[in-house]
Amino acid sequence: MGIRVAVAGASGYAGGELLRLLAGHPEFELVTATAHASAGRPVAAVHPQLAGLDLVFGATDPTTLADADLVFLALPHGQSAALAAALPGAAKVVDLGADHRLRDAGAWARYYGGDHAGAWTYGLPELPGQRAAIAASARVASTGCYAVATTLALAPLIAAGAVLPADVVVVAASGTSGAGRSAKPHLLGSEVMGDLSPYKVGAHQHVPEIKQATGATSLSFTPVLAPMPRGILATVTAVPTGGADPREVLAAAYADTPFVHLLPEGTWPHTAATAGSNSCHLQATVDADSGRVIVVSAIDNLGKGAAGQAVQNANLMFGLPETTGLSTFGVAP
Repeated sequence: MGIRVAVAGASGYAGGELLRLLAGHPEFELVTATAHASAGRPVAAVHPQLAGLDLVFGATDPTTLADADLVFLALPHGQSAALAAALPGAAKVVDLGADHRLRDAGAWARYYGGDHAGAWTYGLPELPGQRAAIAASARVASTGCYAVATTLALAPLIAAGAVLPADVVVVAASGTSGAGRSAKPHLLGSEVMGDLSPYKVGAHQHVPEIKQATGATSLSFTPVLAPMPRGILATVTAVPTGGADPREVLAAAYADTPFVHLLPEGTWPHTAATAGSNSCHLQATVDADSGRVIVVSAIDNLGKGAAGQAVQNANLMFGLPETTGLSTFGVAP
């Protein structure tokens, strides 16, 4: 018997990717998957890519999840806290939602609304000291998808004093799976194909998370919906201090990390290269005209941006190599 694992909210895109990763994990035994409207249906009826996975969705309640050693919460923002509070104390929990990411209750109220549930250990292992913190924790809040793409590009530069923490500008394009699986008119194929559209301009909920994780003091963030199912491409620009070379800073920060790859000079990240992986691809340069530092980051929003990151955190929580059950390589074409 392996480590018994349950996934709450497994009918969504992130939940389905979690099920796929867990089904092939050598140490985790997937025993329970829950959903709301899909409760009682076979998993493969909702996720046809998982044909052969002999599981039926149960109801999302503490009783259904009580026998698991590890519970992943892949629920909409604001729904994780109450369920997590009702789970047995012995179960370790990784939350893919936003409920426990922010330390500042005021930021939670401004960007999400409602009561602040309190912060858990932040689940980005590549940040200084976070591997040890995650390994010692029973409750971990995984990152937001835009947040991880931006933070991996920016945090080492601010920490090294290579760029100013103020006047950071991010424009990031995401695939439609980042908006969830619920039917929405603006996500219909005929609306998305052949189009790029910004949304939540000037007030995206990942802004306080990015500032908290990177040390940025002011951030202009513009998300863009792109006509692709998965992937994030983030372009991060900041004002240099005249100190260290940005590529050298990033190379040093990620020299011993399995999932973050600084590409050779002249090679730029693109989303397809990270599809199906838990990797982040980075490239940096200095703008010839403005002098601003530019870092481009690519991830799979369902991989390093959600399910893969959650499994990476869980591996650390159970003393496993963080790469267990995860791929560093993308799927092509």
